[in-house]
Amino acid sequence: MNFLASKCTFTFLSPEIIANSKQFDCGHPDLNDFFSTDCIHYNNKLLGKSYSFILTEDPTTIVCALTVSNDSIKTNLLPNSRKKKLLKSIPRSKHASSYPAVLIGRLGVNINFKGQGIGHELMDFIKAWFIDPNNKTGCRYIVVDAYNVPESLHYYERNDFQFIFSTPAQEKKHYNLSSKATLNTRLMVFDLIDLTANPQG
Repeated sequence: MNFLASKCTFTFLSPEIIANSKQFDCGHPDLNDFFSTDCIHYNNKLLGKSYSFILTEDPTTIVCALTVSNDSIKTNLLPNSRKKKLLKSIPRSKHASSYPAVLIGRLGVNINFKGQGIGHELMDFIKAWFIDPNNKTGCRYIVVDAYNVPESLHYYERNDFQFIFSTPAQEKKHYNLSSKATLNTRLMVFDLIDLTANPQG
């Protein structure tokens, strides 16, 4: 049975939830700091909204947390090979160069709950959330600037995300970085149309 659906409650990560919860630790200091303080400022400045799953039987325990914001895929900036793949089922694609997306700005799972498949459940939830008929805006893609470390990249690849730029060198060129520069993140994308019943619709 799905742990998040059966054992947890989904809620906006409000200042009250943070103040009344045990310290959230997902194993990444930057993410821990963000979810403990910065996410409130992001929400107040309309830069992103943070949500969490908390244990229903112990609301002081945050199992996982995420931050999302509006974004877009600007296809005129992409390599031709990736552009063709992303536009394969978009009607009248020659008439636009930007398509609606949601950005996963932050995502973390409590270290006490790792190894239980919760990260995969969380990603399934996010995907379903944005193709739900009650979603009030169009959203074709999910994008993420994934930490450029094996654990993070493999997580998104296992959840069917693809690199927007095929190689790190291509991505560095896009950002006007030196070939010797270090890429701290890799831009990845998931096409939500793959989850719909009528992908050509």
